[in-house]
Amino acid sequence: MIDGLLNINKPPGITSFQVVALVRRLSGERRVGHAGTLDPDASGVLPLALGQGTRVIAFLTEAHKTYWAQVELGSATDTYDASGRVISSGDASAITQQQVAEAVALFRGPISQTPPPYSALKHRGQPLYRLARAGVEVRPKPRQVHIFRLDLTAYHHPLLTIEVECSKGTYIRSLAHDLGERLGCGAHLKKLVRLQSGPFHIDDAVALASLEEYFARGDWLHLLHPIDVAVAHLPTVTVNEEKERELRNGRPWPLEGLEEGRLYRAYSKGGQLIALIRFNTAKRQWQPEKVFSRCLGPL
Repeated sequence: MIDGLLNINKPPGITSFQVVALVRRLSGERRVGHAGTLDPDASGVLPLALGQGTRVIAFLTEAHKTYWAQVELGSATDTYDASGRVISSGDASAITQQQVAEAVALFRGPISQTPPPYSALKHRGQPLYRLARAGVEVRPKPRQVHIFRLDLTAYHHPLLTIEVECSKGTYIRSLAHDLGERLGCGAHLKKLVRLQSGPFHIDDAVALASLEEYFARGDWLHLLHPIDVAVAHLPTVTVNEEKERELRNGRPWPLEGLEEGRLYRAYSKGGQLIALIRFNTAKRQWQPEKVFSRCLGPL
């Protein structure tokens, strides 16, 4: 039984699920999941959760993401990236860096974004990419996302590069497509690298080839990050042995001195993560929301 988080540097050319399947096979741990899909052509940080780590995936999924992206002006594709079919073309030769910078600036902050028609989002139970390949046209509904930072780092016609820090649910493919529409010449995403996902950075990510070598040598466990990393932003509380027993059995209890409505990490006196707890206003009690059945070491 293995509990923890892995920071994987996914190479282009494979799906996020294939990475999960590989780690599941190599580790022998059945419960393995990823925190935020990367497109097959994209590379970079792909956090994986093993064992009880899968119980905190939601916190990693909700975290901010940072990307490096290369966008090609002059053609739009049906998938919004380089793998798709060109559906329109435009002359981008006269577009200046100033015009690109002004267009980029319009996408900072909260924006309404329409996901690509080729995506894993579902419509009536079917992934959009499957419907699109079958010729069924479904226009995804726009949704609110937040671009916290968007920097134009280079422009050499027809390629521009940007660095994006954004909220959960942001599609960089859609951002590239929308930039092309704003500039009037069409555009698509040529290359994408996820630099950071929550607490995990690409500088510390392990390449798949290296990961397989670690498994072959039997010394891969040191690559595991503790589960606490995913919830390090939450405040903590330490409980005595009596409260620890109650928590492990999923029982609520009255506890003073904590902020109501906020989620807390509850630790034993020995520094083991026991549960995530929240105050139940109606019952005036602290309620365990996630209880970890095995002792988890401190952050």
